[in-house]
Amino acid sequence: MRSSRPGCPSSSTCSTRWRATVEDIGITLGQAFARAIGDKAGVRRFGHAYVPLDEALSRAVIDFSGRPGLEYHVKFTRALIGEFDVDLVQQFFQGFANHAQVTLHIDNLRGDNAHHQCETVFKAFARALRMAAEPDPRAAGAVPSTKGSL
Repeated sequence: MRSSRPGCPSSSTCSTRWRATVEDIGITLGQAFARAIGDKAGVRRFGHAYVPLDEALSRAVIDFSGRPGLEYHVKFTRALIGEFDVDLVQQFFQGFANHAQVTLHIDNLRGDNAHHQCETVFKAFARALRMAAEPDPRAAGAVPSTKGSL
């Protein structure tokens, strides 16, 4: 079976390529954040965001905990957005969480349009990530953890 996409001998080959590419982007971004955050000294560590777009609403919550974990609750209303397989969204976030060593919760609370669902998921993630990674002026360079002090 030939794919209609240039450079793809079959649609299953392209699906595998897209999966590897999307997951690799999540892995690479996760590694970059882990390296940039380091021991987490002086950052907020926790972040959260709700993002609406028309009928869609998504929430993301992140903790630079040092323990990888993903809770992903998104039921897309269709399997494809254009030619993009929406199952790859979870693969991206799994790669990110594993390699950034973060606990990440992604929830699409409502939405009828898969494009809007996907857009609000990524925007909520980005805003939560920014909040967690930004400097915390109250932390004065301290590592935001109670481990060993309770």
